[in-house]
Amino acid sequence: MKHILRNIVFPSGPRSPRSSDWILLALRVVFGTFLLVHGIQKIMDYGTLSSTFPDPIGLGSRISLQLAIFAEFLCSLGVITGFLFRLSLIPVMFTMCVAAFVVLGGAPWGQRELPVSYLIVFVIMFISGPGRISLDSLVGRKSRRQV
Repeated sequence: MKHILRNIVFPSGPRSPRSSDWILLALRVVFGTFLLVHGIQKIMDYGTLSSTFPDPIGLGSRISLQLAIFAEFLCSLGVITGFLFRLSLIPVMFTMCVAAFVVLGGAPWGQRELPVSYLIVFVIMFISGPGRISLDSLVGRKSRRQV
């Protein structure tokens, strides 16, 4: 029992690669699903939002909303499944930057905290990659076998 408690409180050494893959999977699924919910809400309120959605980069409310839906709905599916993972994260990170620093640029920190938090997690995920439990990894393994 003492050994187990010591390893939980004071772990030493690196974690196994398998545990890192499971942690990356959990991050992808949790944060991808959070983002997916935002995208679904935008799709459900599309009629109302298309005329009132912020236009931070001068493309018009409707196109800005469509780009946000693309990032938050379609790209979040790529994040969750780990398919075209890093490519899927680029629009997501861009959307979080625009939300945090342009749309909410003058707002108090409490309003900008959520998109900045998402941005930090997505940047870390971009750097770490999807892990071995992902469609990208599966496709990569199959393509290496064929070569």
